[in-house]
Amino acid sequence: MKTDFLVIGAGIAGLTYVIKVAEKLPNKQIVVVTKGGETDSNTNYAQGGVAIVQNNTDSFEKHVQDTLKAGDGLCEEDIVRTVISEGPNCLAEMVEWGVKFDKNQLGDYDLGKEGGHSENRVVHHKDFTGAEISRALHLRLKQLTNVTYLEHHFVVDLISGHHLKNKLSKSQTTCYGAYVLNEQTNEIITIRSKITILASGGAGQVYGHTTNPKIATGDGIAMAYRIGAEVKEIEFIQFHPTALYYQVESPAFLISEAVRGFGAKLVNKNGEKFMSKYDNREELASRDIVAKAIDSELKLIGQEYVYLDCTQLDRIKFKSHFPKITDKCKSIGIDVFKDFIPVVPAAHYICGGISVDRDGQTSIKNLFAIGECSRTGLHGANRLASNSLLEAFVYADKCADKTTELIFKIKQLQNIPNWNSKGTTNPIELILISHNLKELQGLMKDYVGIVRSNERLERARIRLDLLYKETEKLYKKTTISPQLCELRNMITVAYLIVTHSQKRKENKGGFYNTDLV
Repeated sequence: MKTDFLVIGAGIAGLTYVIKVAEKLPNKQIVVVTKGGETDSNTNYAQGGVAIVQNNTDSFEKHVQDTLKAGDGLCEEDIVRTVISEGPNCLAEMVEWGVKFDKNQLGDYDLGKEGGHSENRVVHHKDFTGAEISRALHLRLKQLTNVTYLEHHFVVDLISGHHLKNKLSKSQTTCYGAYVLNEQTNEIITIRSKITILASGGAGQVYGHTTNPKIATGDGIAMAYRIGAEVKEIEFIQFHPTALYYQVESPAFLISEAVRGFGAKLVNKNGEKFMSKYDNREELASRDIVAKAIDSELKLIGQEYVYLDCTQLDRIKFKSHFPKITDKCKSIGIDVFKDFIPVVPAAHYICGGISVDRDGQTSIKNLFAIGECSRTGLHGANRLASNSLLEAFVYADKCADKTTELIFKIKQLQNIPNWNSKGTTNPIELILISHNLKELQGLMKDYVGIVRSNERLERARIRLDLLYKETEKLYKKTTISPQLCELRNMITVAYLIVTHSQKRKENKGGFYNTDLV
């Protein structure tokens, strides 16, 4: 298969990019590859909304300063200003594409307030904004005639010079497309592409206890790293402070940041509020502060969770704003107006990733990255709540502008070899994969979580080295499967998180090492 543009991932970043490019260049071909179905993306799970300056009491400058404060000195200010200033245009375009955001009785957008924000500026659709955005974008996508959408196709590896016999582009690695496994036929196809876009999302499954769906295994970051792409600031893992504590469920159900913005309070097992001990903004402090505060309280009280108290909130308004959360709690026997909601921090978002410039260009020629898999400079050491959907849209737009110009300068490379299937045995020993996955998730949770230390990081590195060797041995002798590829990718991402953590010598934002205090 050959195409002009290959897009890997189908969340807000990937789909926004596809729509923009398809409309600009209707004669060019675009292939979208996603390993799941329409609803399998981090975007679809996003509850809170999109942070966009919308009223006279707010300003771009306030949003900029909130973002810089959350990022703890590591944001790139020019990037922050660029992304935030594009917010209103982003909103107008999403509305034009059919996304429905909630409005108040006056007909203005019903703006929510979340941790780290000094103003109400989060546009939302109830408490399932991501699902609404995903619905509208997929509907728009189906109206385009120059897009091929491949569901349940797993990208095994990106194609670069080391796959080619003549070793092209020795001076700079170039991406020529990808090898893709059709999960229904088990055939690995070669997709040649002039430009490849990674919009593959996050890697929360590395930690096991996460708000991310099962597909969030860091595939894009791992594949880009394997062909030499620069990765930066991946040690900054954002843990969402309030995932529902319910042991039988994965991914963990998210109790949105907006619930605390609505007035819910964090309390310990005795019903005592504790956030005032940690920050004068209390429940509206940034996520890194709230997550560390909860972690500290759990160690103090020797319990596995704390609580969110919503019992004093307006019932009618709460149900209207948070129907999904209300129904979820009810389904497990919790009446949010009578009972406290048990919550615990869970891995949520990678603030760093594949390093890109302001157009989404990676250090690999003709390879771009947008969305959570990328590191743009917007988030710094800690992402401000609801900035990620905005970033994904803005960078998809900028990447579309750049690549629709670049495409006319690129010639389609011929004679790319097909995948050499070295595997000789079927993956009948799936227990080997599942065991190593559990070990990986356990060591990342225990050693590389909210609070780290030099000793824990070194123990994690040593064990990861063993897991890597075992998995590579299995990879070389076993028929390719999505489960094995995901494990391989997660081990790579875990290795990057650990080694970048070991190199960081100062506590910032979402990174905290007890030996650096």
